[in-house]
Amino acid sequence: MDSASDKRREILSASGREHADSTSVHSGHRMGPSASIELGPGLRNRMVPSSHVNIRSDGFGSPKYDVIEDENYRKSIPKVESHNYEPDESEVWRAYVAQQHFCNRGQWWTTGKKRALKRWTLTFLIGFIQAVVAALCNLGTKNLSKWKFDHVNALLQGVTYDEYVNGIPATDDGVSSASTLYDYENTGESSNSTFGAMNPDSRTAAAFGVFLLFQVSFAAIASLFVYLEPVAAGSGIPEIKCYLNGIALPHIVRVKTLFCKVIGVTFSVSAGLPVGKEGPMVHSGAVVAAGISQGRTKFWGVDTSFSKFSDFRNDREKRDFVACGAAAGVCSAFGAPIGGVLFSLEEGASYWSTKLTWRAFFCAMITLGTLFGIRNIDTTWGQANISKLFSFGEFTSSKETSAYSIWELLLFIVIGSLGGLIGAVFNSFNEHLTVWRMHKVYPSKFRKFCEVIAVAVLISVVSFLLPLIWNRCTEMPNDTQDWSNQEKDLVEALVAFKCVPDKEYNEVASLIFTDADTAIKQLFHFREAGEDDSSTFSSAALFIFFLPYIALAAITYGIAVPSGLFVPSLLSGAAFGRLCGHLLHKLDHTSGTFADSGTYALMGAAACLGGMARMTISLTVILLEATGDMQYVLPLMLTLMAARFTGNIFNEGLYDIHIKLRQIPFLEEDVPSIAERYEIVAGQAMSTDVKCLRPVERAGVVYDLLRTCKHSTFPIVDTTSGGTLYGTASRSMLCTLLQRRAFGQPDVVLEEYDYTNGSCESLGPKRFSPLVQWDTIERVFPRYPTIEDVDMKSADRNCWLDLRPYANTAPFTVNETASIQRSYRLFRTLGLRHLCVVNHNNQVVGIITRQDLLLDSLADSLMRGRNAHNLNNGGNETGVYT
Repeated sequence: MDSASDKRREILSASGREHADSTSVHSGHRMGPSASIELGPGLRNRMVPSSHVNIRSDGFGSPKYDVIEDENYRKSIPKVESHNYEPDESEVWRAYVAQQHFCNRGQWWTTGKKRALKRWTLTFLIGFIQAVVAALCNLGTKNLSKWKFDHVNALLQGVTYDEYVNGIPATDDGVSSASTLYDYENTGESSNSTFGAMNPDSRTAAAFGVFLLFQVSFAAIASLFVYLEPVAAGSGIPEIKCYLNGIALPHIVRVKTLFCKVIGVTFSVSAGLPVGKEGPMVHSGAVVAAGISQGRTKFWGVDTSFSKFSDFRNDREKRDFVACGAAAGVCSAFGAPIGGVLFSLEEGASYWSTKLTWRAFFCAMITLGTLFGIRNIDTTWGQANISKLFSFGEFTSSKETSAYSIWELLLFIVIGSLGGLIGAVFNSFNEHLTVWRMHKVYPSKFRKFCEVIAVAVLISVVSFLLPLIWNRCTEMPNDTQDWSNQEKDLVEALVAFKCVPDKEYNEVASLIFTDADTAIKQLFHFREAGEDDSSTFSSAALFIFFLPYIALAAITYGIAVPSGLFVPSLLSGAAFGRLCGHLLHKLDHTSGTFADSGTYALMGAAACLGGMARMTISLTVILLEATGDMQYVLPLMLTLMAARFTGNIFNEGLYDIHIKLRQIPFLEEDVPSIAERYEIVAGQAMSTDVKCLRPVERAGVVYDLLRTCKHSTFPIVDTTSGGTLYGTASRSMLCTLLQRRAFGQPDVVLEEYDYTNGSCESLGPKRFSPLVQWDTIERVFPRYPTIEDVDMKSADRNCWLDLRPYANTAPFTVNETASIQRSYRLFRTLGLRHLCVVNHNNQVVGIITRQDLLLDSLADSLMRGRNAHNLNNGGNETGVYT
């Protein structure tokens, strides 16, 4: 046992990964009786003789060994299923297709054209609705944040809320009424003064109390929506990435999840937590796409399905619509339609096509057009404000040449490498924190809620203390005649925080007591290119803001609130990049040798986000579209590549880390290196616990089989030829047939069928049960009946169920001697749910599922040898396929 365990660890270590017993997925469930592996304390799988009674008279289909796993380990493995992106080619399916072709004969407006029109119409609706959802979310966040900060700033300035909001009445000499309470002009305080020139009516303690109340209340409301729908927590990008990979995670694309996600993220961002809306917008776009394309929901407790969209009720169509919705989500978050398409391609979809590219592009285009129209709704078809088209503001250069020198590209590479290192540290810390949460916090909803309150209190205290610790007031820029309207608006957004209103501002408070989008624009666009443009955030202020903010972001990501990673990464990275630019200008004595600090802020934002998420192509295009300046193409590409290469030295991207922590069977694009190194074949990796049926089977046999196992697919075999594969039958189809009692009388089958043990030749072409149409079976997608919905009467148990019209007679198969690389590519590229393994006689010897292709399972398969099964006229001494 110890030697086998040591060998397994050696194999995993040679494959470039340290194995953690807690992340094993279904380890050991496929091994023979002589190959049991010790997984470590508390996680040992014991192979014991099965007490399961064979439900088949011929012995086929009963397991020889059951696996008894540690209870905690068994509960830790998520109960997920895979999508099936390839339709079953059965007789009823062929009849349905033939009927469609027959109805279209001689007609111009065919079913295919109707389906194409519906598809493009639904894509249009997805883009439009997602834009409206994003606009409402942005509006809610903006108003809630403004409401909070207005109350706090009013107390800090020593005026009432109404006076602060409506504008403090000015006296004849132009001085505000607040200034009459305390003479700012005659205090003798100079620029960069301390808080000595404060209005005596300023109530700091009351301001902190109100600030804390708003922060905690908003965070609590956001956590309550996660309490209602737990999958609404987090960014949602890892879940959508898994969904597009072919994994059917429960409740991910439900309408209830959409409401909880959007409303929850509105309050979590308004609570001042270091989170963003971008990730949740991707999730909301996917949910909108799934709901619109299927045309049904049970959110209100009533089935609202209608037959208009029945053609799209399958996994393949739903996957394509979700991919379009993810692209629309990115576009609604950043105003980047091309970047949204590339994001869906690079980070999301595992299966892609040219037609899907056009549809995703069209969906993102509609989203951008709708958002642009909403933002310029006051122009009434006049000239639009072009600055509203760019999420990060319009980047303009005061020179005719580029905003950077060619030799500075080396500095951008260095910043990218530092960003990759920062991202690796961020990911590693968050990974260890998430592991702790999985054991101590996640099992209890009450603990998750308490953690949210504790984190909100911590962030509120730190956010309020940092401006007080800074304890300096900086004079606002005065010479702004040559500044653009965008820069003037950013100056007006600076926060006084106990400084003289409209004359001074607190540098740290201006980054904290404002929304993250404004803070990012300030870091990008405040000038600092030489001795004439000295107005900026100082190095100390940037440093004081950067370290606590990124630390709090690492703590916050993973708590029970809807939260995104993009904005905290961009904001912290922009502060880091501007800090680097500011230090370079200090070294150069502000002679203008280096590029503007805003350029370095942009590179720092890209570096930190790329170091955490490890995105390259899509992130480059997203940032370009958000800035609207093509001169940054090469710097962004170099920065992101350096960040990715540096970060990959230490760990994976944060999304991939969370996918593996949740033990989701995600199939990467590359085959695990262990498969090629040890030349693993399909016969080693397959699962041998196969349950088989005959082409015509007793209803009681099928019912008992479904009750005693949870398999999703059952091979149909000709038992007289040793298990020659006839086809496959899905669990949903079998449950539907049993529920509809689609079986014939007990005496309709010829006696030779039982006598010959299920020979297909003895049946002939006659069908022995009522025919259920294909569209009737698929109409209830995805809520197929379960075996618990079937009421099997004793009189029906001996009735015959003819599976031949419903069997998938053209299943994908692979020979047992095929390499696991070929099996992996076939499985992932086609989006299969299962892959039958046959020998040279077309006899079923096993099935490959998603779990069998994971690294841990492949490592287990090496312990069994290449010839793990032993066929003896179709079965062994117990009549079981092993």
